[in-house]
Amino acid sequence: MQIRNIAIIAHVDHGKTTLIDGMLKQTHAFRENQSEMSQSTILDSNDLEREKGITILAKNTAVFYKSVAGEDYKINIIDTPGHADFAGEVERVISMADGAVLLVDAAEGPLPQTRFVLEQALKQKLKMIVIVNKIDRRDAEPEKVLSQVEELFLNLVDDESQLLFPILYAVGRDGKVWDDLPANEVGNAELIAKHPGDLHPIFEEIVRTVPAPKVNGELPFKMQVSTLDFDTYKGTYAIGKVSQGLVKRGQRLVILNENEKVGEMSVAHLMTSDGLSRQEAEISQPGDIIAITGAENIAIGQTLAALGETQGYPNITVTEPTLKIRVAANTSPFAGREGDFCTIRQIAERLRKEQKTNLGLRIEGLEGGSFNVAGRGELHLAILIETMRREGYEMELSKPQVIIKEVDGVKMEPYEEMTIEIAKEFTGVITEELGKRKANLIDSITNDKGVTRMVYEVSSRNILGFRSQILTKTRGNGLFSSQH
Repeated sequence: MQIRNIAIIAHVDHGKTTLIDGMLKQTHAFRENQSEMSQSTILDSNDLEREKGITILAKNTAVFYKSVAGEDYKINIIDTPGHADFAGEVERVISMADGAVLLVDAAEGPLPQTRFVLEQALKQKLKMIVIVNKIDRRDAEPEKVLSQVEELFLNLVDDESQLLFPILYAVGRDGKVWDDLPANEVGNAELIAKHPGDLHPIFEEIVRTVPAPKVNGELPFKMQVSTLDFDTYKGTYAIGKVSQGLVKRGQRLVILNENEKVGEMSVAHLMTSDGLSRQEAEISQPGDIIAITGAENIAIGQTLAALGETQGYPNITVTEPTLKIRVAANTSPFAGREGDFCTIRQIAERLRKEQKTNLGLRIEGLEGGSFNVAGRGELHLAILIETMRREGYEMELSKPQVIIKEVDGVKMEPYEEMTIEIAKEFTGVITEELGKRKANLIDSITNDKGVTRMVYEVSSRNILGFRSQILTKTRGNGLFSSQH
């Protein structure tokens, strides 16, 4: 069976997880009577992901597809977050892919997070497939959006061969993809709903465009750990792509931190993905994404290799954090009323556990029993704190502060490129608010539907609290996103 490893990348709410739902359902990853067949956003299994409607954690799944030529393929799909605050999630899993599907909304076009995740994919030299999604929207402009995507590629690519990518059109919610734009039906949901189609074009394009993993099965086994998972019965899963050789259940492996040996382990369980579940296997397949148990003390970025190997892969590097808060035990008179875990020792253990899987997080111990927790942005830290609160942890938090760095004797602070979409009538109040925050207007365009898109450059310090301001001043109609 041939293998293809792809990442699905997109800006928040452009339909990435919904498209994966369709891929799972149309390849019969579930029985017809399984509850997943009636669910939406199947991969967003975390409570916060479902509530907020965004992907927070990178996950991988697998579907099986028989091509038109009659060949069998296993397609490993990596679902990546679309928000720049979770950049660490993207950077640690993108190396497992050999190709990527870039999903762009037919009305909104490429936004800051689209640029960020595409940049990461192009750095890895992944073969790209572009899908213009939601062509049934009334304000869809697929030709204009495609022109913007091509301009984005021109700004990011290092090699002109990366400019040659196939283009597909889709309504991911309906599980339909087309090679060509349906004539005279764009923007008309009723007509497009009647237009025949399924997801076969995207599957065919994946097996045609994305190369098979370049793995030599004759060499000794080697795999970099890209993500971790936990099971109370089987322990810690080390998940990654088999980059060379084969591994068998029961085999002894060495654990390398770059070129330093840090331990040994025996493969207790060898698992491969099948839909949303994992299946036991006796031996791995070259280039497949697998999960191995047998080592409790293992970290993301370390290398698992056959005995005798001394050369590991370089550690995964992620973008530096830009925002920090101080976390300490609750000292108010009402301490211990809301949570079950209140002591600084319990909070410290939870934060250290989080640091193992959340590479974008930095934790520093402070005197007096408190911690500086640094992350990529407001949302990154807010998700961590809310997760801990729901698990029963009680703590007190300081106001967020930006991280100032000194470079060659000059103090530097993080800046963001912010894109705002609002109705034309609200441009005045938003311009006034951002003027107070010393934001610099880079670009402003109003389309024929009366929606203005403004691009600003602003310091992260001055943008704190802007989310609630834009919701109030635009009566909930403003959209904004930013990239560091």
